[in-house]
Amino acid sequence: MAANAEIPVDLYPTESDLSYEEEILRDPFKLKGWWRYLFARASAPLKKRSILYERALKALPGSYKLWHAYLRERIDAIRPFPTTHPSYASLNNTFERALVTMHHMPRIWIMYLSSLTDQRLLTRARRTFDRALRALPVTQHDRIWPLYVKLVSLPGVPVETSLRIYRRYLAFDPSHVEDFIDFLLQAKRWQEAADRLASLLNRDAFYSIKGKTKHQLWLQLCELLTKHATELSGLKVDPIIRGGICKFTNEVGWLWTSLADYYVRRALYEKARDIFEEAINTVITVRDFSVIFEAYAQFEQSALAAKLEAAEDDSDDEMDGEEGGKDGMEKLVKKFLEGCWLSDDNDTDLRLARFERLLDRRPELLNSVLLRQNPHKVEQWHRRVKLFEGDPARQASTYVEAVKTVDPAKAVGKPHTLWIAFAKMYEEHNRLDSAEEIFKKATQVNYKTVDHLVSVWCEWAEMELRHKNFTKVMELMRQATAEPSVEVKRRAAAEGNEPVQMKLHKSLRLWSFYVDLEESLGSLESTRAVYERILDLRIVTPQIILNYAFLLEENKYFEDAFKVYERGVKIFKYPHVRDIWVTYLSKFVKRYGKSKLDRGRELFERAIEQTPAQEVKPLFLQYAKLEEDFGLAKRAMNVYDRAVKTVVDNEKLSMYEIYIARAAEIYGVPKTRQIYEQALKSRLPPNDLKAMSLKYAELERNLGEIDRVRAIFVFSSNYSDPRSDPDFWKKRKDFEIQHGNEDTFREMLRISRSVSASYGQYLMQKDQKLTVEEAVDTLKRAGFPEDQKGVLERQLVAKPSSNSSINKDSSARAVSFVSGGVVEPEPNTIKRAVAIAEEIDWPESDSDEENIEIAQKIVPAAVFGELGKRAAEENGEDDDAGTKESRFGALERIKRQRQH
Repeated sequence: MAANAEIPVDLYPTESDLSYEEEILRDPFKLKGWWRYLFARASAPLKKRSILYERALKALPGSYKLWHAYLRERIDAIRPFPTTHPSYASLNNTFERALVTMHHMPRIWIMYLSSLTDQRLLTRARRTFDRALRALPVTQHDRIWPLYVKLVSLPGVPVETSLRIYRRYLAFDPSHVEDFIDFLLQAKRWQEAADRLASLLNRDAFYSIKGKTKHQLWLQLCELLTKHATELSGLKVDPIIRGGICKFTNEVGWLWTSLADYYVRRALYEKARDIFEEAINTVITVRDFSVIFEAYAQFEQSALAAKLEAAEDDSDDEMDGEEGGKDGMEKLVKKFLEGCWLSDDNDTDLRLARFERLLDRRPELLNSVLLRQNPHKVEQWHRRVKLFEGDPARQASTYVEAVKTVDPAKAVGKPHTLWIAFAKMYEEHNRLDSAEEIFKKATQVNYKTVDHLVSVWCEWAEMELRHKNFTKVMELMRQATAEPSVEVKRRAAAEGNEPVQMKLHKSLRLWSFYVDLEESLGSLESTRAVYERILDLRIVTPQIILNYAFLLEENKYFEDAFKVYERGVKIFKYPHVRDIWVTYLSKFVKRYGKSKLDRGRELFERAIEQTPAQEVKPLFLQYAKLEEDFGLAKRAMNVYDRAVKTVVDNEKLSMYEIYIARAAEIYGVPKTRQIYEQALKSRLPPNDLKAMSLKYAELERNLGEIDRVRAIFVFSSNYSDPRSDPDFWKKRKDFEIQHGNEDTFREMLRISRSVSASYGQYLMQKDQKLTVEEAVDTLKRAGFPEDQKGVLERQLVAKPSSNSSINKDSSARAVSFVSGGVVEPEPNTIKRAVAIAEEIDWPESDSDEENIEIAQKIVPAAVFGELGKRAAEENGEDDDAGTKESRFGALERIKRQRQH
């Protein structure tokens, strides 16, 4: 009873618990009864549930389910309390009791170890971890070690303890070595971290669980080695970083600066300066150069600033007085090295000079980087030479290096310009012998193209001209244009690689330069010999032919000049021969005129035969001018007649105008009628035909031939749509008003309607064709089958049916027109025009298909005048015709009916 008195009354079972208690008494070793009891009292206080758990575990001490639920509730209950609360000690005791039977359950160990870690009980937790690792099989250690590593990573844990545990962990799972390295870096164990990183990089089969590449690990190692250079030993830093420079080319700049920084931190400043110089002279990208140069400049600036600051401190110490004596060694060194330049600590000027020299060298160093990228860039070598302006020795050495380095076959740019600039540099310094030697060597280089070699020879000759060495110039040109011997050609063909020197004698540019020199410095015979040599080599151009002929003409060798022209027109084809023919013909006519007329005609015939129709017009005019001036007018007219038949269509009108003007001047105006008729019969473009017709009509009108004018208008009416060409019809209307009568005026209106209907029918057919094509295309996109599309297409093409009389009438008129299309000009002018107009079948008002009542109005007789009276007399009507109905055509009545 004394024991029962310690338990509060509210924790005893109640009447509602009797059923569960009876079930437990009947079978206390059955888990289901205890579990049902605990579930029913889920809302009970923790103390009451703890008593139930303790009673259940006393009966079933090996039940994992009871222990896990019990411990979970205890942990959740004490979580709000601080770790110093007594409940944690009770919980730990409960865990220890549970592990007596649950020591093989990893989940119980994990709960216990997590609780101890939260309580910061380091020693007890470490020993418990060891117990767990000994109790559990090794296959389940991977569930314990992460918690163990988390424990030793907490702040306050001794580093040696953490290191030992990490090493044990790596013995279990070596793949987590990166975590260990991170811990070493956090613990500032630089030496071991560097050793571990180096060992990782030496393992070819290493795989990072964090996804890091070897490149990242290498950069991490380099950064570690450089930042903690004085705290590391045993690793060969220089070979390691140089290996990274060779392997990882995209980080060359950063690795070089890291290596230099390593020596700076170890106070080896001269070695660091050597590293910077080596880096600047080896990098091949501008980005890496910029990184290294900035670091180098910062290093020199820092060294200078440090020296200036040290000098200020020394001066302050001297002013304050020396407070303490130096040791014996310092005094001895000062005694023996006093006065020696090596013992002079005041090297501020030297450091300043180094810094300024570095800044001055930047353009040169950058140019070296670009040349290392591609040493065959000619432009970069020229820029390098400009950097040394004022220093001829450096410029000369740069040119020597350039011509030795640049391979003409791989050069980017023009390599011959390096030789030329090199020679000009010596020329500027009055060293002609050296310049000639440079040019001589330049002519032996095998360039990519002959033009480069020609430029060298020409520049050499121009240099000699500037110094008035005319004999030397001519000798150079003869040497350059000399054809290689047969033996030399055979040897070059055997080697298989023909140099450009073998093709030099066929260079037109070189021969042109040679000819200019001969014309200026040589004689006529030597110049002619050079021109003949050009012709023999078949490298002549039309301009050279003209120059050669002009030279002969200036020296009164006219027949020889004409022979040159003859050779030119035989060598070249059109269009290159055009200028030769024009010059040849004009010179020949000017020279001989009438004396050699037959020869001139033969030349013109040959020229016209070779010239295409697009360019033959000027030759015909020149030929006709020759006949007019020195020949026969009849021949001139024949030339004009051939010209209008030969030239292209867009030039026929202008050619006919010239032909007509010349015929009128020579033979008179009546002669032009034949030409006009020929022009109208020819296949001129429609617009040109109308223009020619109007001019012809104007001529006949001036001559008083009214009927001929009317016939011309009738012919040209077929080519003028009244809707698009109202000016033409206005002129014809004015003509009929002035010279016509009522019949001719009506005929004009009828032809106008006929032509308008013909053009309208053509446009309607064209629009209908487009409409049908659009409809068929729409049906095709809609997915109609081919047979249905054919039926619908035929329905669209067929005559539309309508119940209304107006639509029926419109359809009847639309299909009753005779398709005129585009009227082409034919020889039968007037008859055919009238026939086409009469083919149109106009519907009459008394047709069986339609009964249209036409509203008529009374027209006063004064409107018609004499024409009305004459029409009334002819039709047998009374004189009072003006009071009767005005008679109109069927088309006019239909139009009036629609308007009303």
